Amino acid sequence: MGTKLKHYSTIGTNNKEAAEKFYDELLSLVNAKKFPANDRITMWMSSEDNYVLLAIAVPYDGEKASNGNGTMKGIALDTKEEVDAMYAKAIELGASDDGEPGQRAGAFYGAYVHDLDGNKLTFFNFDV
Repeated sequence: MGTKLKHYSTIGTNNKEAAEKFYDELLSLVNAKKFPANDRITMWMSSEDNYVLLAIAVPYDGEKASNGNGTMKGIALDTKEEVDAMYAKAIELGASDDGEPGQRAGAFYGAYVHDLDGNKLTFFNFDV
């Protein structure tokens, strides 16, 4: 299987097993396929075109993973309803709220959470 890289983000984890379970369930809402690259890194790819959507990794240097202030992974969705569903699923899976779904700047509709490791995610629809 050929893997295409269009754009993606890698986020660190201190518990790969828990992070995989979280993202397996969350990204199932967009039919993502899991690709375990090696014992440190797991990727999820679009089932439509095999582009990598997201990767998690145990830090290569062996140090504790930490999230960056101002760092965020955005996941684009087709509808506001999909944004609402992703937000609800993330909260159900143990993510913490950082901004409920709603209209933000102009055509940007988004919701914000922190995953199990504190990484910030936004699920959004930008309909112009």
